[in-house]
Amino acid sequence: MTGGALLVAGTTSDAGKSVVTAGICRWLARQGVKVAPFKAQNMSLNSFVTADGAEIGRAQAMQAAACGLEPTADMNPVLLKPGSDRRSQVVVMGRPLADVDALEYTAFKDRLRETAVASLNRLRAEYDVVVCEGAGSPAEINLRAGDIANMGLARAAGLPVVVVGDIDRGGVFAALYGTVALLDAADQALIAGFVINKFRGARELLEPGLDMIRELTGREVYGVLPWLDGLWLDVEDSLALDSRTVPSRPPYGRQGLRVAVVRLPRVSNFTDLDALAGEPGVTVRFATAPGELDDADLVVLPGSRATVSDLRWLRERGLADAVTALAARGRPVLGICGGYQMLARTIVDEVESKAGEVAGLGLLPARVEFAAEKTLGRPVGAAYGERVAAYEIHHGSVTADPGAEPFLDGCRTAAVWGTTWHGALENDGFRRAFLADVAARAGRDFVPAPDVSFAALREERLDALGDLVERHLDTDALLRLVESGPPPGLRALPPGGTMVP
Repeated sequence: MTGGALLVAGTTSDAGKSVVTAGICRWLARQGVKVAPFKAQNMSLNSFVTADGAEIGRAQAMQAAACGLEPTADMNPVLLKPGSDRRSQVVVMGRPLADVDALEYTAFKDRLRETAVASLNRLRAEYDVVVCEGAGSPAEINLRAGDIANMGLARAAGLPVVVVGDIDRGGVFAALYGTVALLDAADQALIAGFVINKFRGARELLEPGLDMIRELTGREVYGVLPWLDGLWLDVEDSLALDSRTVPSRPPYGRQGLRVAVVRLPRVSNFTDLDALAGEPGVTVRFATAPGELDDADLVVLPGSRATVSDLRWLRERGLADAVTALAARGRPVLGICGGYQMLARTIVDEVESKAGEVAGLGLLPARVEFAAEKTLGRPVGAAYGERVAAYEIHHGSVTADPGAEPFLDGCRTAAVWGTTWHGALENDGFRRAFLADVAARAGRDFVPAPDVSFAALREERLDALGDLVERHLDTDALLRLVESGPPPGLRALPPGGTMVP
């Protein structure tokens, strides 16, 4: 097998494309197959920096880990980072290209399609199998003409497509049938079949529906993946925050620790909190109102793609006053990247928001100035006597006052910490020391567990995904798709199947 590929599409955002792709990747890797992930175009505020300084979607970094690989820019050649409801930063091959609105973006489509196909071709030349992830839904027919991530990619590269439907949302059979039926005949010819995701209940009750969808569409159902709690690592869609669950594990000490994360409108890299959620006795919840911070032992201001705009929202919602009051009482507060910028005295932004000089929360002795050039890197440092390896993605450059107490690349004052480094909490020794400090300042009898390895926890989750694929999908049929493409003679469904482009 050389250069085979498969596209995993979905009926909706958060249908499970990312985790199904990761699961197939992990299953193939365990079979000794040389496999790589790919997503032509990703719209996400959760991103990662590769070893050579390229910015890609965090989900593709997770999928690369499922394959046992270091991630590269070819795995996600186009990344869109929304800064508002209408404008996004376009990142191409890991580097910012432009900030555009939805209409301006269409002018880039031909160039970006060529870039995406070239990346996929390079991966297919290097690996036995490339498992591609779609974006949103292929049935977004208003966007089909310029599509480079779903059927546009499948047509350009001749990829067989499996559509994932989320049964937990309800209406999964209508979503599966409608996804196919809205596509034109040439697109439909590539839709090989379906996977149903997040199933709970008796499989026997589902069987009549599976039989009917096979009969109505002429396509196979490749399997039904059961609901599995705890697969919360590295999600990229903020929709997942609404249903995010964390395994309940008792604290190692006498008391637990409560962490409240402010859910900013343009929150980015909220995966920074995954490592805290993996600690026994640590409860992580997302907050949008001042009262939701009252009992928190630690308040986190996470990253943001729109620092000044999200700071304004923080003030309008009364959250800024709540954070300031908590800090004045000695309650621990941590700002990461955009959140660190908000904690500074002054923000000067002529780049992202073009708002000029704006007052920050003034909880840290620092000044922020936005630069046109984005900083991307994989820094290494130390705090609490522990080595810390991290990554950074920011336009805002923070300068702490001379004499300010250092904290990683940032600073701290009493129980308020700030850093631009993402992923720092994934370093086990540092995380334990930081949480012990937080607990002491919050007056909680909390002891970090001495044996939690975040890297091992991520591997356990990836293995769980591989197990799901192995046990519940028709892997032989998936391999036939990879090797031979979609089955010939697939039925064209009306109304789209009557249209010939």
